[in-house]
Amino acid sequence: MRVFLWIVFFLQGFLCFAEQFWYKHRAGDTYRILSTVHEDVYLNRRLQYSGDILNRIAAKVTELRGDNGHHEVVFQTAERVDDAGGIRFQFDQEYYSEFDRDKYGRMKIDKGYFMPVVRNVPVFPDRDLKKGERWSAPGHEMHDFRESFGITEPYQIPFTADYQFLGERSWQRKTYPAFSVSYRIFYEPPAVRGIVYPLRIMGASDQVVYWDSDMGQPVSYTEEFRMVFELSDGTIIEYRGTAQAQVLESEIMDKEQLASDINTELERLGIEAEVTMVDEGIKINLENIQFISDSAVFLPGEEEKLEQIGRILNLYADRDILVEGHTARVGSEESQQSLSSQRAAAVADYFIKNQIRSRERIITKGYGASRPLADNKTEAGRQKNRRVEITILEN
Repeated sequence: MRVFLWIVFFLQGFLCFAEQFWYKHRAGDTYRILSTVHEDVYLNRRLQYSGDILNRIAAKVTELRGDNGHHEVVFQTAERVDDAGGIRFQFDQEYYSEFDRDKYGRMKIDKGYFMPVVRNVPVFPDRDLKKGERWSAPGHEMHDFRESFGITEPYQIPFTADYQFLGERSWQRKTYPAFSVSYRIFYEPPAVRGIVYPLRIMGASDQVVYWDSDMGQPVSYTEEFRMVFELSDGTIIEYRGTAQAQVLESEIMDKEQLASDINTELERLGIEAEVTMVDEGIKINLENIQFISDSAVFLPGEEEKLEQIGRILNLYADRDILVEGHTARVGSEESQQSLSSQRAAAVADYFIKNQIRSRERIITKGYGASRPLADNKTEAGRQKNRRVEITILEN
């Protein structure tokens, strides 16, 4: 009898802590990943810069190819700006990528794509895993060294990732099966003649991933990382930091209905604005938000208009927003760029301060005079080109 009970308890324990990890791809699925990164940058072992980066990744599984899900993904990065107006994230770069990923996490991607940086992580074995069980799989990082070193193709750095199933872990008051991911890098790439290039690359990454078994993908992860680049001219550049991210599923936006609803609200509030459907979502063109000449200071009464716009944005609180600034072609290109960025920031700061969106869910970008809607030779045309556009993002 005791032997029988011991066997029952043993099996119960085994079943409680066994987990089969795999990706569950479904055609049409959309999701986004929001990650924040804090990093310190050292030059020749002296701290040069500390900053925060917001990564916003919008992905869609467009089709299934056997066990592979074909992904189309847009990667956006934004850097934290902290000035008199407050804290926000300003658009930095955007990448497009396509790749296939099988249910175990192995990826197939054309060598011309620069993103994602970390590839074939995580990769799972084809078996149930018990708490405490370990496994390993090869992976690699791909780095964009075009601006840094003039290396035109993505730069591949190989490693072996070591995993361990940690059992159930709590994240945001829910429990998820979790596993650790650790890898170390020591790589001496071939010489590149005629330019300064990475002579030796060393690094480390330690992550904890929280897995949603129903979604068949991570729901969150945390990371500590360190990368050291010894360059051929003797310079040493080091990055140290932490990162955290969460994965959010997104509903497909009914753009026609949303544009119609927003137009109805604008008319009801007496706000003149043009609403258009764009690839990213729904764009609201605010030509009538007025600033003091050559500044990012609102004219009296303009914040009341933004308050009304904020009420509309609050109807779609689950969607992130992009605020873009535009100017007329007056003055230097540098001054136009700066002014457009400042005006986009002024609108974003208003929304952040009034809790329309948190700073992680709003990105700003200035275009200067590069995207005119009308002829800059007339005052009416210049007035049309001086505008702020707010895009309610689909994913």
